[in-house]
Amino acid sequence: MKILILRFSSIGDIVLTTPVVRCLKQQLPEVEIHYATKPQYAGILEDNPHIDKVITLEGSVSSLAKLLRNETYTAVVDLHANLRTRLLRTLLPGVPFQVFRKQNLRKWMLVKKLTRKPCEHVVLRYLETVKKWGVTYDGRGLDFFMSDAHTPDGLPVDFIAYAIGGTWGTKRMPEDKMLELITRLNKPVVLLGDKNDSVLANRLSDSLNAKVVNLCGQLSLQQSARVIDKASHLISHDTGLMHIGAALNKHIISIWGNTTPDFGMGPFFPSEHNGDRDLIVEVEGLACRPCSKIGFNACPRGHFTCMNNQDFSQIGAKI
Repeated sequence: MKILILRFSSIGDIVLTTPVVRCLKQQLPEVEIHYATKPQYAGILEDNPHIDKVITLEGSVSSLAKLLRNETYTAVVDLHANLRTRLLRTLLPGVPFQVFRKQNLRKWMLVKKLTRKPCEHVVLRYLETVKKWGVTYDGRGLDFFMSDAHTPDGLPVDFIAYAIGGTWGTKRMPEDKMLELITRLNKPVVLLGDKNDSVLANRLSDSLNAKVVNLCGQLSLQQSARVIDKASHLISHDTGLMHIGAALNKHIISIWGNTTPDFGMGPFFPSEHNGDRDLIVEVEGLACRPCSKIGFNACPRGHFTCMNNQDFSQIGAKI
């Protein structure tokens, strides 16, 4: 049996698919698993022992389909369910496929305040796609396998990692709130993020001097994971590093702005640690929240209360 998994992006979404890969590999005898993704995300998967082959989308979908037609797949498991993966499935005639439920209608209803019923966690919806083969969730959470990437030098002995980024502006706290939070913490803080976060990280570092080690824009994803693994806690906005932290079974403080864990994308831990490793920090009771299932560059109403009114007292107690 040879199964193709489709998930082209992005960091957190791909990490969230790892229980599907593991359960397939460990519960189906002699199964061969291939995984198709974008080149920039292949490193998340290449060290995963449950994946036999990582295939990257280098050009057009049609060129990828031409390559995949030589593989004689038993089935395609589409964990992205977007226009490109739909096209790819049509270009693999005769190969049966399973597609995960996005629950976009439920998310739209949450944004429009037509329901309060949260979405089922995306990991469980991913796992639904393989239940026809008798595959069930093993309770072991997410996977993230680190290569021999070295641990960065100069890390404090006991520190908190803070992933300051976020794809959208409304997922990130304003700079003054980040300063307030870091000042309240009783340990050194290592800042993590990509090169787009470097300017902000430099300002935070200049303001807080010795309390902060700024590594934004300096590390590979594997090295960032090494830092998270060494930290006592991870503080994160709604980011891919949050999901890597959950895969490494770290204590996580996740800070939510315009989005909400009710969309089914909160930290996902092994069953034995469900609820005891994460602290959700959010401003509850706002009539305007959630305002989008993804995010905006800036608050559409101008007040950004969902981040400006964050209360950090519970974070100190958690740490």
